Amino acid sequence: MDATMDTRGGGQIEPITKAKATGAVSDPIFIALLWASGIFVLLLLGLIIAQLFMGGLPALQHFGLDFIWTANWNPVTENYGALVMIYGTLFSAVIAVVVALPLSFGIAFFLTEICPQAFKRPIGVAVQLLAAVPSIIYGMWGFFVIVPLMAAYVQPPLIETLGQVPILGLLFSGPPLGSGMLTAGLILAVMILPFITAMFVETLESVPPMLKESAYGVGGTTYEVYKNVSIPYGRTAMVGAIMLGLGRALGETMAVTFVIGNATRLSASLFAPGATIASTIANEFPEAPIGSLKLTSLLQLGFILFVISFIVLALSRALVRSRLD
Repeated sequence: MDATMDTRGGGQIEPITKAKATGAVSDPIFIALLWASGIFVLLLLGLIIAQLFMGGLPALQHFGLDFIWTANWNPVTENYGALVMIYGTLFSAVIAVVVALPLSFGIAFFLTEICPQAFKRPIGVAVQLLAAVPSIIYGMWGFFVIVPLMAAYVQPPLIETLGQVPILGLLFSGPPLGSGMLTAGLILAVMILPFITAMFVETLESVPPMLKESAYGVGGTTYEVYKNVSIPYGRTAMVGAIMLGLGRALGETMAVTFVIGNATRLSASLFAPGATIASTIANEFPEAPIGSLKLTSLLQLGFILFVISFIVLALSRALVRSRLD
């Protein structure tokens, strides 16, 4: 007879009794640990926000809200404004997403629909390995390889052609320095490409085969099935993948610092050197004396970057919910 069943003659059910006694002690401890884990995350996040806000509060009190809209960053006169860095952060991240998005779609489509099985795994692993490359390696590669190529072969013809077009020429004006917003955006695009592509591949592979076979059965081509079946089925996850890539691009530091030019000047040109919030903090934080206005301004920049990232996350969740509805 099973030891967990009562025996005739008034026997005790020892295993069940011990299990209940153990559960009465372990369950509250386990639940308490889960609560502690959740509270720890919220507490850690709150401490980071509070530290950034309180550290940058003197700069906000000194400059007011003009700190956000001022384009001047001059350590000599101690006149600081965040507009150039905010513009550079958003501009370079948008360039990265615009470049990486079609490439990610193409690679994911190739791996899931066209690529022979013998090449599918090596190419997929190669794409994933790009995510393991340290950001400083991307920066060094960009500085020694991409910047000279941009200065010699890409920027001069664009300046001579598109740079002469009215209005559009503003985006392609200036000397061919090699470094600048476009170069930073391209490096960021390479960095976020594996993240977006990997999620796209996982999403497309999760499409039920019955849906695609039904579309093929009514005469749909490979492109039509991809456009009208696979993408609509996984668009919610794809929106999340795009926002994940955008969030990675917003906070990238070392790679951007190598190739963006680190100039605190506002320019509409893709070729003009600029700066992001992360690159400015990386460049100037070691030289900021403790308690100085420069240090508090840098901390305020960090808080602004956190707010921008939070807004991007909120927008992504709103987009996902709208897709689900």
